[in-house]
Amino acid sequence: MQKKINNQKGNMTRVRMNTELRNKLFGKIKNVFENEDTQEKEDYLQAREDVDKQYFNASELAKLVVERAYPQEDVAILRTFKRKYGQPCDVVAKDKCFYFAHSEDVDEDGKEMETKSHFDFGLFGNLNGSEYSSDDGKKFAVAYYREELKAQDCNPDIFAQQDANKDNPHKTKHVEECMKALDYSHYNDSDETGVAKTFNAPYYLDVIGTSYCRSRAIACTKDEYNTFEQWRVAKANLVVKHQQWIDTIMKQCDQLKIGLKAYRYLSEGIELATELGIKLDEAELIRTNSTGLTIYNPSNLASMIKGMKNKHQSREAKILARKQYEESLN
Repeated sequence: MQKKINNQKGNMTRVRMNTELRNKLFGKIKNVFENEDTQEKEDYLQAREDVDKQYFNASELAKLVVERAYPQEDVAILRTFKRKYGQPCDVVAKDKCFYFAHSEDVDEDGKEMETKSHFDFGLFGNLNGSEYSSDDGKKFAVAYYREELKAQDCNPDIFAQQDANKDNPHKTKHVEECMKALDYSHYNDSDETGVAKTFNAPYYLDVIGTSYCRSRAIACTKDEYNTFEQWRVAKANLVVKHQQWIDTIMKQCDQLKIGLKAYRYLSEGIELATELGIKLDEAELIRTNSTGLTIYNPSNLASMIKGMKNKHQSREAKILARKQYEESLN
């Protein structure tokens, strides 16, 4: 009989799971998954470091190739003419994307053939040689600035998380938040601000000609062209490594959701976390509401409830309070 009573008491003290507790557990454990030093995460970080190296090499080479095609002394003369004659001589512009071409390959008949592609050094530049922006450029941007976006409560993993899904309101919402944080512009380069402007600024070079870049392919050697290709491959590789890392986290999270949904008591979730090597404070999970404020601490909750009451003071109590107030001033 005594054992039965003790068991009943034990069951009474067990905290039942609810949606809020499941979400808290999920968030805390997912955060640990993201911060673990795994091979996939290391590959992602290494790919990002490689992007920086490749950007430096390719941009330095681009400066050499572009200035070889458009010598700085010619640019200076044309700017002088513009100041003197105005609009008719306005033929020098800044650009960060270029068509580079070489003619060192031959076709099956042994005839020389041109190999060319569009290379955009901008943050959102396409990764496949197209002049037009696409999600690929945005995927690179969020992978490159992942920590900065997380710090602004954005979700830089949204493309990776939704890789198999078509556009939907959830995806659109988070993509737009990331693009806003990165100062993405749908229009021309003159609209650039903030992060995008800072990232792109070092890569603008002087070109001669007011037409679109596709009509002014800039000659380079095959080796130079390959260097530009290596840089673009490095950008694409960062997107791939980011995707692979997030895939591993998503797989773990899928199983985590199934388990938490099946648990009836908070203690089961705490046990799971412990088995995963994660220390969680059950009391903190219970006391802290979804906004992160500890309001269910007994003292805090009592004060909050008391503050909600319409208190009535007797005449004597008011006189006493006034007397105490006056005495405190002396």
